[in-house]
Amino acid sequence: MVRIVDLKKISKWIVVIGAANWGLIGLFNFNLVTFLLGSWPILVTVVYVLVGAAGFWAVYNKLTKPSKK
Repeated sequence: MVRIVDLKKISKWIVVIGAANWGLIGLFNFNLVTFLLGSWPILVTVVYVLVGAAGFWAVYNKLTKPSKK
């Protein structure tokens, strides 16, 4: 069974990978996801959905995290 802590770590890494891909797109007009998975468009879509879901999960965790005082 996947623990919440594991989901947070996985989510964080997916967000980092997604950000790196967007950095490559912005700097060099090079999309690593389509380069690696271009022949499988459904997998490209799955990767983008996972990156988006991980981003929403990260925002949710940030907004619902109790403040330390």
